[in-house]
Amino acid sequence: MKPDLIVQRPEGLYCPPGDFYIDPWRRVDRAVITHAHADHARVGHAHYLATAVSEGLLRSRLGADITLQGVAYGEAVVHHGVRISLHPAGHVLGSAQVRVEHEGQVWVASGDYRPTPAGAVPDHTCAPFEPVRCDVFITESTFGLPIYRWRPDAELFAQINQWWADNAAAGRASVLVCYSLGKAQRILGGVDASIGTIVCHGAADALNRVYRAAGVSLPETTTVTEVADPALLRRALVLTPGSALGTPWIRRFGDFSDAFASGWMQVRGMRRRGGHDRGFVLSDHADWSGLLGAIEATRAERVIVTHGSAVELVRHLNERGLRAEEFHTEYGDDQEARAETA
Repeated sequence: MKPDLIVQRPEGLYCPPGDFYIDPWRRVDRAVITHAHADHARVGHAHYLATAVSEGLLRSRLGADITLQGVAYGEAVVHHGVRISLHPAGHVLGSAQVRVEHEGQVWVASGDYRPTPAGAVPDHTCAPFEPVRCDVFITESTFGLPIYRWRPDAELFAQINQWWADNAAAGRASVLVCYSLGKAQRILGGVDASIGTIVCHGAADALNRVYRAAGVSLPETTTVTEVADPALLRRALVLTPGSALGTPWIRRFGDFSDAFASGWMQVRGMRRRGGHDRGFVLSDHADWSGLLGAIEATRAERVIVTHGSAVELVRHLNERGLRAEEFHTEYGDDQEARAETA
């Protein structure tokens, strides 16, 4: 039996023949990065390999001077005889699955991903998920329970637009809490910008610029200091991380209605516990059907499950006759970040 191509080490997921790590959480010499979220892309590695389109995000978050090799989707890099290529994950700008091939074995580490449902229009803010055939598939399981099933984007954004329009008619700002990387840009790509002014918190505004520089079309947005007419603020859609709530920055909008955009809003009581007026079930991760469909599309004989509802997904896959097990990782360990990125 051939040794595993990817194993667990204290530093992260490690490829022994290639001598590199995938999304390591401790400092290493060579790191292959799936995407720019903080639990997958960390500071301090000597060398980074990632998609070329994610370079702007990684440099903005990790430092402009990192040693980074950017490659196109599907472009192969051979390191110590191991063939590495990156393939679209559909999660955020530049997100990728890592395909590793050596001595006839093919493994794929998914990072975080979101397949486009059948018949749906792909999210234009990132490349759509691409199934990759492999022998072993390492999959996330953030929403690895049958209760998580996403509604069509058209239906979801119609709800957000109506909430915003109703608030604007009443002279209230619509404060939508969302993660600044990925979620904010997906919302911008889906809302009806004709309803009114869109104000972004500085954290999201900086990343909007990176998206636009990468060629992603987003509607016009502004920052709170750029709005001269206070009446516009009281009818605006405001995209902000949760950390801005309760600060002097948020008080500039006067009376407002707030909502939280996250896959966790699928669970009854989550909105009430957060104290938000509304909750919108919007996630950049695969739902239950998406996870099972992606796993099946790989035709993998073995599946390794990482962060999320790993125990439950492993049990389900084993019951279906697949060989499934769990890798324990540090992805998503920051609960606040976990809530907002999901």
